[in-house]
Amino acid sequence: MSIKRISFIEVGAPGSHIFSKFPVARVGTVLLSTILKEKGHEVKAFIEDISIPDWEFIESSDLVCISTLTSTAISAYMIGQRLKAKGIAVIMGGAHPTFMPDEALQYSDFVVRGEGDFTLPELISYFDSGAPAIETIQGLSYRNKSGKSFHNPDRRLLKEEELDSLPVPDFSLVHNWKPSYIYSVSTSRGCPYACKFCSVIHIFGRQYRFKSTGAVLKELEHIRAVSTGTRFFVDDNFTANRKRTKELLRVMIAEKLTSKWTAQVRTDAAADPELLRLMADAGCHTVYIGFESINPTTLEQYNKKQTLEDIVGSIRSFRDHGIRIHGMFVIGADTDDIDVIKKTVDFTIHSGIDTIQLMVLTPLPGTPLFKEMKESGRLLHTDWSKYDAHHAVFSPSLMGAQTLQTETMKGMGRFYSWKYIMKHLAKFDLYYAGIGVYGKTTVNEMLGNFTINRDNVLSRNPDNAEISAE
Repeated sequence: MSIKRISFIEVGAPGSHIFSKFPVARVGTVLLSTILKEKGHEVKAFIEDISIPDWEFIESSDLVCISTLTSTAISAYMIGQRLKAKGIAVIMGGAHPTFMPDEALQYSDFVVRGEGDFTLPELISYFDSGAPAIETIQGLSYRNKSGKSFHNPDRRLLKEEELDSLPVPDFSLVHNWKPSYIYSVSTSRGCPYACKFCSVIHIFGRQYRFKSTGAVLKELEHIRAVSTGTRFFVDDNFTANRKRTKELLRVMIAEKLTSKWTAQVRTDAAADPELLRLMADAGCHTVYIGFESINPTTLEQYNKKQTLEDIVGSIRSFRDHGIRIHGMFVIGADTDDIDVIKKTVDFTIHSGIDTIQLMVLTPLPGTPLFKEMKESGRLLHTDWSKYDAHHAVFSPSLMGAQTLQTETMKGMGRFYSWKYIMKHLAKFDLYYAGIGVYGKTTVNEMLGNFTINRDNVLSRNPDNAEISAE
């Protein structure tokens, strides 16, 4: 089987959410597309959150690679079925297939588990030449002709020098890509923390692996030439190694690579005044911080390794340096009740946080939380399209699932209020006034959809059977 034309599909979110207006392409899809393009294949990447795919191109492909999270898995499976029915080879990858390979193999021919930078090219080589032997390709799952599943041993994580050897992701491969779109940049992989609800460490490991400053500089220089959009450092913790981050920031300042950018950080970054000054001088506009909770017992249950005092201090420090804050909170721990939701919203309104996202605790496959909920029989269903952090998919301890979901949405609506909008209009801050209008509209839409579909959303599946995509 000779592989010439390859399509990548990054499946879109199942419904509206607070970031729907600001779609971000995940680096993995674009990077893998670039790797295969450099090996001589004709490649296009289709990001459904950005534009409608060109199905004529996709259905003329020799091979289609589908990337999916848990919340997009149902849609991914439907696409896989459609393409397989046309005789097109289908490969699935991403977080959900990594943890649910047997399920994903019902709708695909192969599953690439974990980091696919080496696994996928080896599989393409197998298609083209029969080498390497399929059973030697680490990180690969597949079925034989009789339908039996095989899961080759996991592939080791890439070393830092191997990360440096990867090409600069070519976003021009993305269908209908515009230079003004948010440009994702990855400078590291892994996270040493072990938040109970997070699947990152189970894919990318417990140890940080950093690209060299030179490799990141090369990518930023490329971006300067092709992009006018905001840069988004998608690392799970951009400031994980402060010495390394400061070195990078100094180079960015010296090379005038200071176009507006955002990053994900932890509260501990705010304890270093020099780091904050360099971030501001290098063009940092907004930080995304997983505060998760203002309830100390919930922070302990999440294994977050931070305190309420850390949260309050970090907000003050970032604001003092002119850096905006997007605060993310996860509601629904066994120590959370309705009063915690109310106090969380009060805190967000009065603390000086610029924008927020209140998310419903979601037990994703591959996490300790999922195992705990499944074994205790607390999962309401496994309709993966509802595992998007906006729906309650388990039975909380101190409130009903319906209450958790509606009160979390209403809390978002209370933050993105007319008062929020008018406050920013009074300061002629049209950007944040617009975000307020968008946030308010989106929350109202989500609440309306939930009211219409309440019985379906909260229906219990007693045996927790995996839902069919049919």
